[in-house]
Amino acid sequence: MADKLLTGAVAPGFTLKDSTGQDVSLASGSGASTVVYFYPAASTPGCTKQACDFRDNLASFKSAGYRVLGISPDSVAKLAAFAAKEDLSFPVLSDEDHAVAEAYGAWGAKKNYGRAYEGLIRSTIVIDPDGKVAFAQYNVRATGHVAKLRRDLKLDA
Repeated sequence: MADKLLTGAVAPGFTLKDSTGQDVSLASGSGASTVVYFYPAASTPGCTKQACDFRDNLASFKSAGYRVLGISPDSVAKLAAFAAKEDLSFPVLSDEDHAVAEAYGAWGAKKNYGRAYEGLIRSTIVIDPDGKVAFAQYNVRATGHVAKLRRDLKLDA
């Protein structure tokens, strides 16, 4: 597992397939800030809540100059069903080999009910238009995270 990203670090580039099978890259958003959020599994209660929170707040992110990308280790087919069911209006990307999650420090040791295992760490990384990390948050909660992120980015000011 890679170390967690620090403010000011160059964000690792990536190109992943979205829920429609199209390539989406970090570089394709040049000129905009990008919110990259990592979530463990599409169509689970927490991940659905978080995705719907981003969907419902997308206009305020866009008007402030941010694009939103969700990344999970799910297959394109699973993401297609998730995006359609939840009417997601931003790209959700497939990182099945979790290489991007690892590069961003969002893959590592976890514990659940006393069992230790490797998995995706729910994380959000904000990348400025120059490709540098504006800030990184790890082990975020699914519920309430988008509201906190909006406050951190001063979108509610």
